[in-house]
Amino acid sequence: MNIKGESFRAYEYLLFALAAIAALVVCICLGSVNVPLKDTIQVFRRAIFGLDMPKELPSSIILTVRLPRVLCVALTGASLALSGAAMQGLLKNPLADGSTLGVSSGASLGAVVAIAFGISFKAVPFAGTTIMAVLFAFLSLLIILALAYRLDFSLSTNTIILIGVIYSMFVSSAMSILITFSSSKLHQITFWTMGSLNGSTYLNALVLFAAFAVFGAVLFAHARELNAFAIGEDNARSVGVNVKRTKLTVLICVSVLIGICVSIGGSIGFVGLVTPHAARFVAGPNHKRLLPASAFAGAIFLMLCDLAARMLFRPLELNIGVVTSFIGAIAFIIVFYRARKAAANA
Repeated sequence: MNIKGESFRAYEYLLFALAAIAALVVCICLGSVNVPLKDTIQVFRRAIFGLDMPKELPSSIILTVRLPRVLCVALTGASLALSGAAMQGLLKNPLADGSTLGVSSGASLGAVVAIAFGISFKAVPFAGTTIMAVLFAFLSLLIILALAYRLDFSLSTNTIILIGVIYSMFVSSAMSILITFSSSKLHQITFWTMGSLNGSTYLNALVLFAAFAVFGAVLFAHARELNAFAIGEDNARSVGVNVKRTKLTVLICVSVLIGICVSIGGSIGFVGLVTPHAARFVAGPNHKRLLPASAFAGAIFLMLCDLAARMLFRPLELNIGVVTSFIGAIAFIIVFYRARKAAANA
């Protein structure tokens, strides 16, 4: 499909939406117990119109277990992929995603602190990890930007990346210390750090949707600025972009999206790296097209990864982070090789 022009047309949105819905339906039907498509449609029809559910229909499996999980997976994939596409444009680096800043590591540390010390709120069961993850994501952003500003007043992308990598190493050490002294919760922390959306609820999906609707909309609104950044910061300044304000806005939005995704699904790597590159083959480099394409691609990619995690060794289930890391590691090598080759030929 060759897509050109300034922004998506209505039929192009429709095609991506239909592909995402098809992936969602497949992921709901398949699992440790396969549910026929006609039964799935029947359950949704009766639930929408408030009709009684016959006992032979697996309504509890579909409505209570699979639908909230698949919705959370799709929203997490869309948020992480959108964040990755925005960061690659902002930093002008094909290997960048939200974790390059160290924000993902910071969010993970906040969630581990909440789990290790039992920080929670009775009204909302997962609010403790969510608040701590987002808080640590913000703190990580402030620390990284402050250090980068001290080293380079212009906040150059290379400085931010370098500080982000160093900060991620520091956070990894801090998490190891916490795990050492939290042996009673070792299994819970270890399971969470591998990434899993098993047991997700509609409340989780609502939080993810609200974050994506608010902060994702801000990123979509900055597509023109990201196009300018993709050519270079000097070019962005020459066309009237407020470079520092745009950087801060994009970085804050990415921090919140990643923090909330990490707090609910744990550490799920490489989604923000893999899917924007796949989306570029379809939508091109224009961020007015790339950002929505990446969001749809991220949702589809993570839903299929979650399906693979449930199906490969059923009835046993892999963590979704294991699947994305396996695919992402291969993709990272390919992207890195192409980037080095392109730089050598430049």
